[in-house]
Amino acid sequence: MTALPGLGTHQLASPDLLRSTFRRHAAGVAVITARGAAGPAGFTATSLTSVSAEPPMISFGVGTGASSWPAIAEADHVGVHILGEHQHELAATFARSGADRFGAATAWREGPEGVPVLDDVLAWLVCRIVTRVPAGDHRIVLAEVILGDPTGAGRPLLYHQGRFTALRD
Repeated sequence: MTALPGLGTHQLASPDLLRSTFRRHAAGVAVITARGAAGPAGFTATSLTSVSAEPPMISFGVGTGASSWPAIAEADHVGVHILGEHQHELAATFARSGADRFGAATAWREGPEGVPVLDDVLAWLVCRIVTRVPAGDHRIVLAEVILGDPTGAGRPLLYHQGRFTALRD
């Protein structure tokens, strides 16, 4: 670490610097799902972004080493689910390596385009994948929204300082 006048202490770019910085950035929590050759696949994402209103498009990042990457790499469509503050365990399940993400504890159904749609979320979308852009050890997936349901009840689940949390009044 080095100190610069007026800038405080700083570090050179590294994975640890990026992780430490983004732990301070509160982010909404989503689960991305897809139908894979071996069955449904999915992962917890905090990188979900609205990209365009016309046409309606979103983006998210996914690691190429992730267990769900093969399904996302081959899928034509994905499900995007905005989690509520009551869904800490669901978020943890989809974030945990080796977890049975679509087991008995996960309420879901096959939705449009064969995409797994999770129950009891704040909102969900089915999106057609437009492209996958290489970005280091990840891919940025751009997808066009084709339909969805934004009417779930509750408040959003957030990720901050390495844990799932909720909004405070």
